[in-house]
Amino acid sequence: MGPGALAEGDTFPRLLMEHARVRPQHPALREKNLGIWQTWTWGQSADTVRKLAAGLHTQGFRRGQHLAIVGENRPRLYFAMMAVQSLGGVPVPLYQDAIASEMIYVFENAEIEYAIAEDQEQLDKMLEVRDTHPTLAHIYYDDPRGLRKYDQPGLMSYDELLQIGAGALARAPTLVDDEIAKGRAEDTAALFYTSGTTGKPKGVVQTYHALIDRSRVCSQMENLTPDEDVLAYLPMAWIGQNIFSYAQALVTGYTVNCPESPMTITNDMREIGPTYYFAPPRVFETLLTQVMIRMDDASRLKRTMFRYFMEVARRVGGKLLDGEQVALSDRMRYALGSAFVYGPLRNMLGMSRVKVAYTAGEAIGPDLFTFYRSLGINLKQLYGSTETSVFVCVQPNGQVRADTVGPPIAGVEVKIKDSGEILLRSPGLLKEYYKNPQATAEVKDAEGWYHTGDAGFLDADGHLRIIDRANDVGRLADGTLFAPKYIENKLKFFPFIKEAVAFGHEREAVTALVNIDLAAVGNWAERRGIAYASYQELSADDRVYALIQDCVEQVNRDLASEPALAGSQIARFLVLHKELDADDGELTRTRKVRRRFIGERYAPLIAALNGGRDSAHIETEVTFEDGRKGLLKAELGIRDAKTVPLPASVEPLRRAS
Repeated sequence: MGPGALAEGDTFPRLLMEHARVRPQHPALREKNLGIWQTWTWGQSADTVRKLAAGLHTQGFRRGQHLAIVGENRPRLYFAMMAVQSLGGVPVPLYQDAIASEMIYVFENAEIEYAIAEDQEQLDKMLEVRDTHPTLAHIYYDDPRGLRKYDQPGLMSYDELLQIGAGALARAPTLVDDEIAKGRAEDTAALFYTSGTTGKPKGVVQTYHALIDRSRVCSQMENLTPDEDVLAYLPMAWIGQNIFSYAQALVTGYTVNCPESPMTITNDMREIGPTYYFAPPRVFETLLTQVMIRMDDASRLKRTMFRYFMEVARRVGGKLLDGEQVALSDRMRYALGSAFVYGPLRNMLGMSRVKVAYTAGEAIGPDLFTFYRSLGINLKQLYGSTETSVFVCVQPNGQVRADTVGPPIAGVEVKIKDSGEILLRSPGLLKEYYKNPQATAEVKDAEGWYHTGDAGFLDADGHLRIIDRANDVGRLADGTLFAPKYIENKLKFFPFIKEAVAFGHEREAVTALVNIDLAAVGNWAERRGIAYASYQELSADDRVYALIQDCVEQVNRDLASEPALAGSQIARFLVLHKELDADDGELTRTRKVRRRFIGERYAPLIAALNGGRDSAHIETEVTFEDGRKGLLKAELGIRDAKTVPLPASVEPLRRAS
C-alpha cells in the first residue's frame, strides 16, 4: 500500500491493525494537555487498544453487548471505541453536555451494563443513571482527579483496566486478535442516538460496511491522504464527528487532533492548522461574529480596507477558487487583499492550510457560505444524516454553489416524491432503528428507499436543492410559500443574531422570535456607552431592538428579490429574554431548534405577535448549570418591521400556489 493509499479492511479493528502494520510511526491521534501536544502513533494506538480490549474481556464484556462512552474528544475514549469493536461489542457514544435524566432512556433502551466516563463530572452522571438503571454494573473513568474518595461498587480507573488487559495478554497473546478475526462487515459498528428533535431519540444501527463504504468513497473523491490533519472538537455522539474523526481516519490513516478543552479550540486550531475541516453552520456563524467584533474594534483605516477588499473578494474570490476566468486587474486586487486581509483572516480562523472544509447538519445561509469561499477557503456543502452515514450529496470542486448541496455521490440514488419529499438509496443506509421496527418501516420501504423527511428537488445540473424539512415547509393563509429555516438562516447571518425561530404556517403574516448574540451585541453596546447587567436587560433595551429591527428589515429586502418567497417577509418580531437552551428542551444536543416545543412553550408570545399587541408577558422555567430550576419573568416588547411591497410579478405566483 502506497503512502497515499486507503487502508484495506472491512471492520474498524482490522483497519486499525493494518495502519499499525504499514505506518506504525505515523501519528494517529494527538491531544493537547497542559499546553503540550501529546502524540500516539498508529503502532502505539493498536497496542493500547489490545490491552484495553483484553481488560474489558476479563471484566466479562462480550460480543454483541453495548458500552456507553461519554466525554469530550479524548484519544483514550477513541481507543475505548476501538477496543469495544475489537471484541465484537457496540459502542454507544453519548452527548457530554446531556444531563443524567436525558441519558436514562438510552441506557434502558440499549440495556447498557458497561460505561466509560471521561472525568468526575461524567462519572457523577453515570452514578445518577445507575440509581434508576441498576444493571449498569461496570463504570470506568479516565481522569482520576477528584475521585480519590469514591468507593462505590463497580468503579475502576482506565489505567487499572489497561493493567488487567496487559496481564491477560501475557497469558493469552492472541486473545484480542482472535476476536478481531471473528468480525464481519455486516456487524453493527456503533449505535448512534438521534437528537430527538420531534420526540424520544431513536437508536440508529450502523454497520461497518455502511460507515466504511461511505468514508472510502468521499475520501477518494477528495483525494485525502494520511498526511491530513483533522480537529476533533464536536460531540463524539454526533455521527458527523464519528465520520470525520473516526471512520475516515481509520479508512485513510490521517491524524486526528483533540483540543485541550472547549475553551481553547480556537487557539488549538491555529496551532494545528487542519487540512480537512468540518463544522455545522452555527460554528461558522460564531467565527464570523468574532471576525465582525474585531473589525468593529479596529481603526477606521482597517475597517475601510476590510470593507473594500471584502467587496473584491465577494465578487471574484469564489470564481478564483473554482478556477474560472477573472480579469487581470481583479486578480491583482485579490492578491493584494490576500496579503493584507484574507491571509491574516484565514490564519486567525485557523484555516490557512484547509484543503477542503465541509458544512452540514442544517442549511447554511448563502451569505455566510459565500463569505468563507470569498476568503479562498474551499468550503463545500454536503447533505446527509445519521441514518445515511453522512455522505449522500457532496459538492465536487468546481461545482460549488450556495443554493445546492451538490449531486449524489457514487453509489447513491435520489428521487423526489410528488409531495417534494426526498427519497434515497445508498450503501450507507441504517440497518434499522434499535428495537423499533415500526419506526424503521416508516423511513425505509420495501424497495430500500429511505424517506428523509426533507423537501427539495434536483435541478437541471443534477444538484440537489433542499428547501426545508418537509414538515416545516408551509403556506401562509393566502397561499404564499413559507420556508422558516431559509428565513432564519438569513437572520442568523447578522453577527448580532444568534438564533431565530420563524412562524407563519396558516397565519396571516410571518413573525419571528430572536435571540441576540451576547458577545456581539455586548461589544456593540459597550462602544456606545450602553450599560447592562444581564442578557435579559440588554435584550430589552430599545436601542438593541432598533439594531435588530435593521437586521430584520434587511432580510425583508433580500426576500423581496426572490419571487417564490417575497410574500413571506417578516411582519413582526420580538427579542427573547433568554437564550434558547438545550437544558430547557428548546434545542437538541446538536443545537437544532425544536420548533414544535418552542411553538408550544412560547405560545402566548406568538399569539401576541399575531394579535397586534405591543408587548407580551411571559413566565419561563429555566434550568441553571447546577441542575436547579427557576422562574424567569419578563414583559417583552413587540416591534413591527417594514416590508417591501410585492412586485406585480409575484401575484401570479401566489395565486397559482
